[in-house]
Amino acid sequence: MYQIEEIAKKRILVLDGAMGTMIQKHNLNENDFRKGWFENHSSSLKGNNDLLSLTRPEIIKEIHAAFFESGADIVETNTFSGTSIAQLDYGLENYAYDINFHGAKIAKEVATEFTQKEPSKPRFVAGSIGPTTKLPTLGHISFDELKKSYLEQAKALIEGGIDLFLIETCQDVLQ
Repeated sequence: MYQIEEIAKKRILVLDGAMGTMIQKHNLNENDFRKGWFENHSSSLKGNNDLLSLTRPEIIKEIHAAFFESGADIVETNTFSGTSIAQLDYGLENYAYDINFHGAKIAKEVATEFTQKEPSKPRFVAGSIGPTTKLPTLGHISFDELKKSYLEQAKALIEGGIDLFLIETCQDVLQ
C-alpha cells in the first residue's frame, strides 16, 4: 500500500474506465452469465455483470488488460454489485464471496502481468464496492445486515489480492 501512496505523491494515478460499458461491447447472452456455475439456476442472470468473473473470466481479463494498455495505473474489480444483498435479487446471495474473491484475483493477475512487463510502472487493483439494492434509511434492511454484507465483500476482496478499496455510487448515507 505504501508504494501506491509514494507514487501518488509524485504523479496522478489513472483509474480505469467503465467496466459495464466494456462488458456491453461483448453482446453477451444468458448462457454467458451461467457458464460453468449456474446452468440450472431458476431465474434470469443476464445483466448480472459481476457473475462474469466466474463464468467468463477471460472477458474480464481482456477488459482489465485493455485498460492497462491504455495507460491506467489502477483497475477496479468487477464487483460493483458483489454484496449478498445485491445478489439476493438473483437468488445468488450465497455466491457473494466467490464473486468478490475471483473478481479481485483476476484483476490482480492482470495487474501483476503488466507490472512484471514494466516494473517501473506498477499496476494496482481497487476493490469495487457499490451500493446495494436495499436502503437502510428507508427501512429496507437494517444497518447491521448491511454492515455484515459489506464486511463479507471486503474480506473476499482482500483475500483476492486488492490494493485498495473504491466505494462507488452509494445513494444512502448509511451505506
